[in-house]
Amino acid sequence: MFSRRSLNRSKSWLLVALSATLTAAFAQPQPQLQSPPAAGATAAAGAPSPDDPIVEAREALRKKDKPRLQALRERVVAARHPLAQWVDYWELGSRLAEAQQGELEAFFERWSGSYVEDRLRNDWLLELGRRRDWVNFTREHPRYRMNDDLEVQCYALLAQHLAGREVKAAALAAWYAQRELDDGCNALATALAEAHKLKAGEIWHEMRLSVDANRLRAARAAAALLGPSTATAIGEVLDQPARFLKRHLVEPSGQHQELAVLALMRLAAGDPDAAQAELASGWSRWLDDDDAALAWATIGRALAQRLDDRAYDAYQQAWRRQREQGSAPRWSDDTLAWNVRAALRSPRPDRERWGRVLQAIEAMSPAAAKDPGWDYWKARALKARARNEAERERAAAAFERLANGAGSFGYYTLLAAQDLGRPAGLPPLPPPLTEAEQALAAQTPGLQRGLQMARIGLRDEGRREWNFSLRGLGDRELLAAAQFACQAQDWQLCINTSERTREQVDLRQRYPMPFAAEITARARDSGLEPAFVFGLIRQETRFLPQLRSSAGAAGLMQLMPATARWTARKLGVPFQPEQVTDIPTNLLLGTTYLKLVLDDFAGSQALAAAAYNAGPNRPRRWREGPVLDTAIWAENIPFNETRDYVKKVLANATIYDHLLGNAAPRPLLQRLGPRIGPREAGAAAADANLP
Repeated sequence: MFSRRSLNRSKSWLLVALSATLTAAFAQPQPQLQSPPAAGATAAAGAPSPDDPIVEAREALRKKDKPRLQALRERVVAARHPLAQWVDYWELGSRLAEAQQGELEAFFERWSGSYVEDRLRNDWLLELGRRRDWVNFTREHPRYRMNDDLEVQCYALLAQHLAGREVKAAALAAWYAQRELDDGCNALATALAEAHKLKAGEIWHEMRLSVDANRLRAARAAAALLGPSTATAIGEVLDQPARFLKRHLVEPSGQHQELAVLALMRLAAGDPDAAQAELASGWSRWLDDDDAALAWATIGRALAQRLDDRAYDAYQQAWRRQREQGSAPRWSDDTLAWNVRAALRSPRPDRERWGRVLQAIEAMSPAAAKDPGWDYWKARALKARARNEAERERAAAAFERLANGAGSFGYYTLLAAQDLGRPAGLPPLPPPLTEAEQALAAQTPGLQRGLQMARIGLRDEGRREWNFSLRGLGDRELLAAAQFACQAQDWQLCINTSERTREQVDLRQRYPMPFAAEITARARDSGLEPAFVFGLIRQETRFLPQLRSSAGAAGLMQLMPATARWTARKLGVPFQPEQVTDIPTNLLLGTTYLKLVLDDFAGSQALAAAAYNAGPNRPRRWREGPVLDTAIWAENIPFNETRDYVKKVLANATIYDHLLGNAAPRPLLQRLGPRIGPREAGAAAADANLP
């Protein structure tokens, strides 16, 4: 439950003073390529900026105005503008389909070692792959440094296959990993199929992965590898799964059984009850155990995502058929994750449900099982099922690994420490950065360009160049790069860079407090805990008031226009839409709205954070059902974004509570609150007007 204890005058003064001191520590001037304004500042009215041609070039690219883009490229290159390479990249990239190898080689030489060199090489490799120009592709590919484009990887494997090399294992891994249908991975699979390198079962597996992830174009492309009849049948399976299942129920052939599994998966995603009815009508006996287990698991996932308590029973059916098969399940990690969540929500006896948690986590892929969340719930399961000292020590060791993980200091780290019965220990401050370390970061061209691009409003491009420049850096170099961004008041780059360190963790850098006096005062005036407001703003905008989301949310606290207007009317204050990015106005409206949300949920910060992200009506629905441990409730939030948001906001708030110097900082479990369930009888009705 949220505590509204007030601070006395001396504590309030110390809090504001500490916040102001921390803000000042990050506000030192910074060396620059030119002299662009600080983040969020604007040039004087009518005054031209040396960066105007860069912004104009990006707009010309957006409008596909090639003549204008070419003219701007010539202008900035002739002027030796420090961001000229970006305009050069946009201009050549805009006509890449007609470009020749010589032009690209000249570009690579011109901007050797830069982000845009490697970025254009990535684009050029895709173009060479589409052209099937394997000579130039094979020559360029070894020079590609980022090597993070799956389609390029598929083209590279295809080139090796055509050269007579054995690539099947790597090709299958890449094909199965594709997110959407792309030419590279599809061409690779087609070539392997034509060479009779792919087995039918491997193609059916790709179709299952694609249907499971709702990648329907990829499923259709895979079906075409098995011939025209399968390609035609998959159309009905994907478009009218119930019709397909009813038509082919009587003694289906082997291929119809494979198609039936896909139809059941497709049907379950939209209507798990209908899929369950189809299994009961006869498909359950026609499918082999492996296929039936997958169908039941998919139904279980669909029910779990709806917070339907029948999910546990559906997963039980899946595991029963899987045991009869006698092999490990080939379910997706997402299906297994929802199995864990369904088990956590279940009212079954502890030993049974925690056993299912363990079973599902241990069936995950190695990469998924390393996620701190599944590490934490596995440790909880081991602890709950421990019957002797050795088993209890194994559980404690699992918590210790998580609580002491190198570089990690977040939600699950804090929870693990409390499960061990101790407060989370703040990592010691690393030694101060030397002048030489700071100077090296400030003089790194890629960091300078990244920061300057972000300042002139090209934040996506700037962030990519910045991140490219961080590759291979050690902790001290990362801390110096983060400090470079902090001094420029680009808190997004500051925080995100600082979070990359592993052994040397500077929490003051990871959790800065710009606008500290304003945020603290406004939070207290609204009856909110300052740490909670800091934690929410860190997650919303990284303290960048100029950010605006694709949905239209704006300002430090990312208010939607309708929410801002409604809150202003509630307060009785005048409001114009352009005021939403004004820091005092945004804080007034944001904290007022957050307090109204918090009160509507009886002080639950977990519910309030979910409501702030997803709107209040959704967490009102999500709280219906069993009364749950709040950490379990948060783990079952159906929206990935909101689930992550709630965890990070509350972990942020816990850490800010320490950094703000509170005499008795609230641990995470106390901040989560004990349990969440339906609104208590006799409690005030929900505020239906709350947007």
